[in-house]
Amino acid sequence: MPTVKIFLQQLIQDSQDYGSDDEHMVSRVFFDLEADGKKYQGLYANIKQTVGAPFETGPLEVASPVGYKGPFDYSAFQKIVEDYYRRLVGAKGHGIHIEGATNTRMRNNRFVEPQIAEFEVAIPGRGW
Repeated sequence: MPTVKIFLQQLIQDSQDYGSDDEHMVSRVFFDLEADGKKYQGLYANIKQTVGAPFETGPLEVASPVGYKGPFDYSAFQKIVEDYYRRLVGAKGHGIHIEGATNTRMRNNRFVEPQIAEFEVAIPGRGW
């Protein structure tokens, strides 16, 4: 199976430019991707979370990457992005450490934290 490599670069947390409002915080992760020997640069995906939900455990909606249409495993990508986000923001976050607060909201926080992750993808039609 081919491998997709994600080169995470940065996260902008809770930006009105990406659609944040009084109900949802919308953040954006920026990354490059390498698949099938080709590099795709300048990609991003939005992350949506309900305002007031715990950063550590609240559900996150991770959108598919914008700018890439090749072989992909969405569930693997979603887990990578969620882990990246939660590592930067929340009680265990080393970018913004928020613990025990209720109604805390900080907007337009930018975290530059390079990370590389990879996952395998199945190619449709390649089976037995």
